[in-house]
Amino acid sequence: MEPGPTPVRPLDQDLAGELLTAARTLLGDFGSPAHPGLLRRAPQVAASLGDGLRHACRPVDTPDGLFVLRGLHVDDDTIGPTPRHWSAAGDAAALYDVALLLVSSAMGTPIAWEGQQDGRFVHNILPSPGHEEEQTGASSSVLLSPHTEDAFHPGRAHLLILGCMRNHDDVATTAACVRRTRLPEADVELLSRPVLPILPDDAYAEAQGYPGEPPAVPTLWRAGDGLTLRFDPAYTPLERAPQEHRAAYHRLCDELARVSVAVSLRPGEILVVDNDVAVHGRVPFQARYDGTDRWLKRTSVRVAGRRTRPPAERHEHGYGQVAVEAFA
Repeated sequence: MEPGPTPVRPLDQDLAGELLTAARTLLGDFGSPAHPGLLRRAPQVAASLGDGLRHACRPVDTPDGLFVLRGLHVDDDTIGPTPRHWSAAGDAAALYDVALLLVSSAMGTPIAWEGQQDGRFVHNILPSPGHEEEQTGASSSVLLSPHTEDAFHPGRAHLLILGCMRNHDDVATTAACVRRTRLPEADVELLSRPVLPILPDDAYAEAQGYPGEPPAVPTLWRAGDGLTLRFDPAYTPLERAPQEHRAAYHRLCDELARVSVAVSLRPGEILVVDNDVAVHGRVPFQARYDGTDRWLKRTSVRVAGRRTRPPAERHEHGYGQVAVEAFA
């Protein structure tokens, strides 16, 4: 099955207004999206949202493993200039942090990483000087290779959620669903064996120095409802694998490229990606660092009761990185 148009779940004016009103009330009560009280109350507020909003936040049910939630309005002047680094963002565009937390809470449990962006539950994704060629969200001039978010860690999110604040240059997010690929059964069997580790990416500097032995992990796994993947070629030492394994991995890369879709988010749009079945990336672009560059907000969400991961993952050390659940 070939990729089709990006699935869209529209929010009409009333539903968008309901979400922003709830976010505005929470922000008014606590002052910051990072306030512990706001994080504790978010699931209650999300549960009280109307049927229309909760239906829009139902599980990902599309062949491409993603959808776009469309209908929120972002005022380009009100949110201020795009920061030059995530650490300079503070509570910029805080209303949308809270809106994204509510959407995330309606879908599952948001998580944060102690070792990334000061442990905040909403990350700012924007180009930063000196990071142009990295394989991280701070890069710009290179292709951000398709990957599973936080693939190195057994506690990675089930859902990746990206909210667009600014994208004047129509920079595309790419995505590809493993269930659209056509792989020989022999390749699936090969890639289901734990042969290679996935190492921590450059956003986790402390994890890169972890003393434990990197665990070998499978690239593919058959869950109850279909094939899932754990994939990050930029941080997988493929040269260590036998030739037949490398060849199968390259065929998977080619197939993911064949079925890839490009989504150019507009301000206010929210992209939801199933992190178990779809990989995501970004096309290169030229950063200006003048306050008008692409700016996304990101949350990571776990979904209780999902059985999409090999049982052996629970024994991995995760390179010492700790994920914190918002409602814990």
